Amino acid sequence: MMFCWLFGTARKYGFLHGCQKGYIYQQRFSLVNIKLKWVRDRTLDAIVSGQRDLKAAGILVSIIYSSSGCCLPIYHLSRHRGQLGLPNDLKLSTFIRRYPNTFIESHITDSGGTPVPWFSLSPEALKLHHEELNILQQNQLEFRDRLCKLLMLTRDMILPLQTIDQLKWDLGLPYDYQHSFVLNHPEKFSFLRLPDDRIGLKLLSWDDKLAVSELQKNASLLQKEEDIKNGSLAFPIRFTRGFGLKRKCMEWLKEWQKLPYTSPYTNASHLDPCTDVSEKRVVGVFHELLHLTLQKQTERKNVSNLRKALALPQKFTKAFERHPGIFYISMKNDTQTVVLREAYNGRELVQNHPLVKIREEFASLLKKGLLDRSRGVYKKNKGANLVEGLRKEVGIADQLSSENESDSTFSEYNSDGRLYKTLAGDEY
Repeated sequence: MMFCWLFGTARKYGFLHGCQKGYIYQQRFSLVNIKLKWVRDRTLDAIVSGQRDLKAAGILVSIIYSSSGCCLPIYHLSRHRGQLGLPNDLKLSTFIRRYPNTFIESHITDSGGTPVPWFSLSPEALKLHHEELNILQQNQLEFRDRLCKLLMLTRDMILPLQTIDQLKWDLGLPYDYQHSFVLNHPEKFSFLRLPDDRIGLKLLSWDDKLAVSELQKNASLLQKEEDIKNGSLAFPIRFTRGFGLKRKCMEWLKEWQKLPYTSPYTNASHLDPCTDVSEKRVVGVFHELLHLTLQKQTERKNVSNLRKALALPQKFTKAFERHPGIFYISMKNDTQTVVLREAYNGRELVQNHPLVKIREEFASLLKKGLLDRSRGVYKKNKGANLVEGLRKEVGIADQLSSENESDSTFSEYNSDGRLYKTLAGDEY
């Protein structure tokens, strides 16, 4: 009698049904302890490896272009070093001099008679930057929607500007987006002071038309009709060639894909963070976030800074490691970069944005400059008197005077690269 009672109770509360369901039952009520190994993907690593210098050079171009004379001294550029993501042991002036076909170096003496390196942009760099600005202008509504969707992913539709700054290159936003972009859309965005005294950006109104994830948009093409009806959308999966998946992991992944899909734009506070159902929602958030980026990749630390804003559980970035078929973590450039696998066909983006094409042209310009420099194409003009010539060319005499009043110490110049000082035709 006792056995019958226990059996009836188990059946009543679904315990037997759960045992029959296997992984599905476990994943609904717990986080299955499955670990998948990391395998290097040389193709995606090659894509990531060239991004650091491209981003740093692109930001420098924007900074120089936005200056009053389109020319800035090295000590001024050094103030922005933290945004560039360059190695700590690499001097900024050394990096800039790698690309003489992009950055033109000149020297102006300060009030103490010390030659200070100043950098302007080459005609080729200016041309590409103008094309970039035109694309931003022509696609302003698209980039506005990208920023709207980013804010809609957050709990309160608010993000600190500092957090957006870390993502602006990936999102394709203008360098000075706070002034040149946000202010053009007062009906959508407003600035506010956050409790921690930082400045934040707030989305003023929710847009149901934008609250559709990329996975949902492509459901009719990529998903089974039965899965669409059940709301258990599956993520596109690709593994590195040679990736061996154990049978146990294959079964877990197959069942995990059948779990309910929760849109990243819906409130998920009702989900238990210790379940695979919740993890699938976390993966969905990352999946959508990477789709908002131009090149479907971003540094892992950028995502980590979004935890509170996105209302995600602790150690939420572990989802990257548990799902190597969806995300690839590249270790290139002394950091971890998360890449959305489905977005690439070999080295090519499946959907190539016009702004990405401009960046590819800019990358080719940098590569050519580096190669020509190694061949000795660019030589130092020892006899040129660059001081007065540069002043006449860009009209920065007044700017120089004001800079010298506040920055006239030799140590500032010498600390960031080798200075070329010409005395009687000799370099020291």
